[in-house]
Amino acid sequence: MSLPPLFRPGAALPILWENDRCAIINKPSGLPVHPGPRTTDTVESRFLPQKRGGPWLVHRLDADTAGCLLIARRKTALTQLQEAFAGRQVRKVYWAIVQGRPVQAEGLIDNFLHKESLGQGKGWKMADVPASGMTGTDKGSGALPARTRWKLVAHNPEKDISLLELELLTGRTHQARVHCATLGTPILGDPVYGTVPHPGLSHVPMQLLARQLQVKGPESEKPLEAVAPPEADMARLIATMAPA
Repeated sequence: MSLPPLFRPGAALPILWENDRCAIINKPSGLPVHPGPRTTDTVESRFLPQKRGGPWLVHRLDADTAGCLLIARRKTALTQLQEAFAGRQVRKVYWAIVQGRPVQAEGLIDNFLHKESLGQGKGWKMADVPASGMTGTDKGSGALPARTRWKLVAHNPEKDISLLELELLTGRTHQARVHCATLGTPILGDPVYGTVPHPGLSHVPMQLLARQLQVKGPESEKPLEAVAPPEADMARLIATMAPA
C-alpha cells in the first residue's frame, strides 16, 4: 500500500523510515524546523496538509543540526510518541566533529543546564552548572538536569579534530553542543559555543548529526529505528581521521 506524501511537490526531504502512522526523515543542516520572522523555508512549511490534520513534528532539531527527525502522520501517534520522549523511551545518538581531543576516551557528563542572557538585544545561550555547584540562584533560573554519555571514535592530529559519539540521556536545549564545550572540545563550526578552529576549517558549518533515533512504536513492541548518513562535509572530515 502506497503512503500519502508528507511533503509538497518539489519540496520533499529524504525519508529514512516510515509507516502509516509516522516517519523518520533526514533533515539537512541549515533548514529550520519551524517558521520564524526571517525564515520561510522550513520542515513545517514543506509539509503537505492532510485531510484529518497533520503531519506534525514529534520533536525538534536546531536549524544547523542534520539527521533523524520524527514526524507523526496521525494525532494519536503524535500523542503516543511525545509520551515516549517524555518517558525517556527513546534512544538518541549523535555524531559530532569537535575541535581538539578529549583527555579521556569516554565518559558521562551529568550536570545542569539553564538559559543565560547575553545582554539586551544579544540573545541567549545555555550555560552548564555542575551538580555539586548548584545554588539557590541556579535552581531559581530553571536549571534542569542534563546527562550525556560520550566516547571518542576517531581523531586527526594534524587538524586537531575528533569524532565523538554522544548518547543524549536527557533532551535539553543545545545539550550536545554545551556538553562538547564542557569537555573542552567544542563542536566544529558552532557559532555560539565554539572557538576559532584550525585555519583550513573556518568555512565549515556546524558538524552535528542526529545519527540514530530509536523509539518504541505507537502500536508495536518493535522499535522504530533509523540511522542518518553524514552529510558531505562531515563524511569528508571523518575520512581524514584514524580510529581512536
